[in-house]
Amino acid sequence: MSTLEEHADIGVRADRARDFLHRVENHPGFLTGVREAHTGGGGRARLGVTAGDRTREVDAETTDHDQGRTMEGQTTSGPGLAGSFTLQPVDARHTRLSTRLEYDPAAVRDAFGGPGGFAQAIALERPAHSGLDQCRRLLEQGAR
Repeated sequence: MSTLEEHADIGVRADRARDFLHRVENHPGFLTGVREAHTGGGGRARLGVTAGDRTREVDAETTDHDQGRTMEGQTTSGPGLAGSFTLQPVDARHTRLSTRLEYDPAAVRDAFGGPGGFAQAIALERPAHSGLDQCRRLLEQGAR
């Protein structure tokens, strides 16, 4: 398994960020490659994911921990992906959002094609970083 971790400080309260992240329908706005997302109830979601020239429907389940401060998810179909969003209040108006993605490089390549090894890690790191920055922008714009 490979792991990718990123974090950003966001100019919104933790409860506002938590509400935004829990709306799965918001995820296509900042998760690169997720073109559509639908809540299935009971912590389940269906995601339309595009990577390279391939599109896949992926089922996922999410759970909350730490009184809603950590949202963990994993795919239940498609490539084995697991990840989390963790929110840590910095002060009354700022929150640190941390993301973690765990993936099996071979499974991702089998499902979506694309590069292997170091090139694959870069192909996942760049969108993860830009997605986190886009999430920050969306949250801060909504706070105005």
